[in-house]
Amino acid sequence: MIDVYSWATPNGHKVHIMLEECGLPYRAIPVNIGAGDQFKPEFLKISPNNRIPAITDPQGPDGKPISLFESGAILVYLAAKTGKFMPATDRAKYEVLEWLMFQMGGVGPMLGQNHHFRLYAPEKVPYAIERYTNEARRLYGVIDRRLAQTAYLGGEDYSIADIATYPWLRNWERQGIVLAEYPHLKAWFEKIADRPAVQRGVKVLADLRKPITDRKSWEILFGKAQYAKH
Repeated sequence: MIDVYSWATPNGHKVHIMLEECGLPYRAIPVNIGAGDQFKPEFLKISPNNRIPAITDPQGPDGKPISLFESGAILVYLAAKTGKFMPATDRAKYEVLEWLMFQMGGVGPMLGQNHHFRLYAPEKVPYAIERYTNEARRLYGVIDRRLAQTAYLGGEDYSIADIATYPWLRNWERQGIVLAEYPHLKAWFEKIADRPAVQRGVKVLADLRKPITDRKSWEILFGKAQYAKH
């Protein structure tokens, strides 16, 4: 059984969804990032970047245990392990991987900054809000244009590129986005949201997550506690 050390965040939900889609047996182990669980020594052993998610699989590719951190790497690993949601041919595989990298390098970081300055910054910074809202709109436009050409981000088949991207777009309203302005993305979004495995995946650990309202949690997530020695 795979252990997934995670929390109910977009990056966590990527892996939850993938595990549900693949039908792999797994156990979700909560890592409360607002309480500082990500700095515990046992977690840092498998995730030196002190970020969720991370997994351990007792049946790695050589039959030996393996641990992995970084959600994109985990998705690639699970796709290889199961032979699902990644094309077999090189050309199609690279097409999926470029859109996975687009999510990892653009969608996640930029929408994360959007969330921070809109929701968590101790003071409103109009320039930052405008900057990251504009970038969110740009990224939504890139996705919308892509989906005008193909059924899914990586091509004609559902893949880890879709699994990686969907959780980050679930909070579109809080990102200053009007989803109806991106009709191709909206149709794709609704199609993904209807998948039973996706519906199960986004519920994993969701009942444990609470809004960040206290100073201690804010300091753990965004302040000096992030780089204190642990």
